[in-house]
Amino acid sequence: MSAKLKLTFYGGAGSVTGANFLLEEFPVTAPQSSSEVGLKILFDCGLVQGSRVCESDNAEKFPYDPASIDYLIVSHAHLDHIGRIPKLVRDGFKGRILSTPPTKEISELMLIDSMGILGKEAKAAGEEPLYNEEDVSRSIALWDEVSYHKETVLENFKLKFLDAGHILGSALTELIYNGKKIVYTGDLGNSPSVLLKDTEIVSDVHYLIMESVYGDRNHESHNNSRDMLENVIEDTVRSNGVLLIPAFSIEKTQEIIFEINKMMQESRIPLVRVFLDSPLAIKVTDIYKKYKSYFNESAMREYSFHPDEGIFAFPQLIRTLKTEESISIKNYSNPKIIIAGSGMSNGGRILHHEKNYLSDKRTTLLLSGYQSANTLGRLLAEGAKKVRIMGEEVNVRGRIISITGYSGHKGSDDLLDFVARTADNVERIFVALGEPRSSTFLVQRIRDNLALDAVAPSRGESFELEMQ
Repeated sequence: MSAKLKLTFYGGAGSVTGANFLLEEFPVTAPQSSSEVGLKILFDCGLVQGSRVCESDNAEKFPYDPASIDYLIVSHAHLDHIGRIPKLVRDGFKGRILSTPPTKEISELMLIDSMGILGKEAKAAGEEPLYNEEDVSRSIALWDEVSYHKETVLENFKLKFLDAGHILGSALTELIYNGKKIVYTGDLGNSPSVLLKDTEIVSDVHYLIMESVYGDRNHESHNNSRDMLENVIEDTVRSNGVLLIPAFSIEKTQEIIFEINKMMQESRIPLVRVFLDSPLAIKVTDIYKKYKSYFNESAMREYSFHPDEGIFAFPQLIRTLKTEESISIKNYSNPKIIIAGSGMSNGGRILHHEKNYLSDKRTTLLLSGYQSANTLGRLLAEGAKKVRIMGEEVNVRGRIISITGYSGHKGSDDLLDFVARTADNVERIFVALGEPRSSTFLVQRIRDNLALDAVAPSRGESFELEMQ
């Protein structure tokens, strides 16, 4: 069928979170207002996040009819890309959900786990919970697994997933239509990663929808971040203090555990207790163990040295699944390291530890990932001396240190290089999933350095894609 496509940015435009983009197929003979519409494909359906894990506007009605969507393509299992899927299903979606196998498995875990904190937030705000366990179950029943590089036919489209290198199972989506290629990046990994394979190169792209979380800045190298982590741990031990690491349950936690394990094995840091105080991260780590084939050569080599206990276990690591185990951490003598979620300190067990320890000068808070605007993590990163945690004022006397080499996102130079590798055919680049300053900065770099047509869409803005 000869047709044209319309791309609309319903979320993730002008913000990092809330990814939600709709691609619609229209016969060329029909006006876009006509009821004669072809396939409707949704890219991601994520939570808008800020001071809350789930901001109140997530409960708003979708700006399209969920029942009219044929396919939902999921790039990866972070909540800002999957968190509204159960609501989409509750509101009428009955199509197919497509992702890689690890993304499906981790998504189910994430959605069920997040119900607790979403329920608490909703209750505190006098709102109804966004979804329930039945909505999650119905979502998983609609979910199909598609492995990397396997071509899947969606009527007039051909779909293929490539490795994005961001978290386990994260995917770049290639869609070919009438011989033209559309690529949605999801989030692009900060390759080379400690654990995962490098982001795959895409070529012959005509329309590119890309992220821009770090579109206006670069990261320090992995080696520098590893050295900083080592130094911070040594300083913590010398001061007999506590090292707090708010960490995202997927990828960040596994990378940091891997690094600490290796440092201890090589006698680069003292043997000190490390508490993994996140039930979700513990469960996600068990999923990582099932997908060793997704690891890069270096991580696989390390795994071969430790086939029994693997690379995510060592004698000093204490996994605290139960609430009483988490509470008892304060009874252990210093020095100690506590790794807990959430990564932006906008929920989870890290809040209890920050409330208990941030007022102590011997405490170090190590921020290793992106901190969204209006989150506690962003306030701490920007140097706040007094913050409110769980209803209490806390004086911040501990050190706040940020390291960026463990970021799961490409920096500005690497994003530009990613675009440059497919510059010969690109007709237009849509720069989304970033704060406005970051997105517009990357747009200007693409225009100035590569002389390509790039735009930072506004929320709700639509574009016609010429597919002839």
